[in-house]
Amino acid sequence: MKKLLNKANTQFLLVLFAIVFFIQQGCKKDKISTSGTPVITGIRNYVPSPGDSVLTKVGTGKWVVISGHNLRGALNIYFNGVKGSFNDAWFSDTSAIVLSPEVIPFPLVEASQLNTIRYVTTHGETTFSFPIVAPAPTISGISNESANPGDSVRINGFNFFFIQHVSYAGVEVTGFTASSDGTSISMAVPAGLTTSGPVSVTTKSGSAKTFYNVHDYITGVLNNYDGVNNFAWGSDVSNSSVNFPGNNGNYGVMRASKVPAGDGSWWENGRSVNTNEVQWVPTANLQDSINNYALKFEIAVNKPWINGSIQIVKDFSFNYMALYRPWRNSNGSNTPYKTNGWQTVTVPLSNFLNNSVPASTLTDLLGSGGKGAINFMFMNDGANVVTDFEAAIDNIRVVKVK
Repeated sequence: MKKLLNKANTQFLLVLFAIVFFIQQGCKKDKISTSGTPVITGIRNYVPSPGDSVLTKVGTGKWVVISGHNLRGALNIYFNGVKGSFNDAWFSDTSAIVLSPEVIPFPLVEASQLNTIRYVTTHGETTFSFPIVAPAPTISGISNESANPGDSVRINGFNFFFIQHVSYAGVEVTGFTASSDGTSISMAVPAGLTTSGPVSVTTKSGSAKTFYNVHDYITGVLNNYDGVNNFAWGSDVSNSSVNFPGNNGNYGVMRASKVPAGDGSWWENGRSVNTNEVQWVPTANLQDSINNYALKFEIAVNKPWINGSIQIVKDFSFNYMALYRPWRNSNGSNTPYKTNGWQTVTVPLSNFLNNSVPASTLTDLLGSGGKGAINFMFMNDGANVVTDFEAAIDNIRVVKVK
């Protein structure tokens, strides 16, 4: 019996020594993987596509996997000198998942940093040569789709780098200036522009074109006080280019002063714009996705606006409502709002909410006929008195945006 116990103890000790040995070896491996100089051997897709997932180039705002050795302990990963985003907890010794920067100011990148990925860790760094290219441009909007010839406008979007052509309503534009971060193009509306048309931008990486036309006073227009005049009552109507320069004929003016907190009397003293029944979306298109359409209008605000909201509804019904209060920032802070001339406002139809729930279809929002009055109502839904509100509204329309 004693011999059996001694034999069991001996085997136990051997197993224990083996466990200790392997733990030590693992610790040595970990130590090696976080102390050697990082080495990059390649870049591949984060989500492998069918076939070969190895990349030969990368654009901005893309999740990629960096392959190599000694990749743990990353402090910063730079693409063309701009920091990418990552979580080191996802890394192993041989792979690192990283999001390339959304915006890289390609024209400003130093020559020594072009087409490089610089990988900095707690135990060294390396620079890997790899093509980093500007993606094709995208257009998110035009600052004023109804600007007059000669007026300044801004094309907003992304990746406006190495621009080859800009076309505005079919007219080639030469005197434009792109922002250093590639998010906007400033230009003047071409002189002599008489027709509507899309806006397009072509770069070395591709081209983008608006789905809708600028200077279009017919397609989807519900009311513009001129050629399409469905205005019924509420606001004043003016065509003064002194009060609101850059206007296109007639426009409505909403006014409110000394409005107490919580005052919802939108029907008083020119605080609303109300039309007769109009066709929001053609009946033939009511089966389209609601995400393909947006309400647009031009607005000019020449006095700082803070507190109070324009609430937009159909047929005086609050079943679905869109809220417009540009003085409220996305982080909850407030900044008095004032425009420099006229600006285009885009409200996706999916932003019309019923108890915070968006309409799921066009017929949910517009009914089976797709038509009805449109009502812009100024209400003081805040906790402070509105001392002086004044805004001009024009070219109310519903257009297909994609």
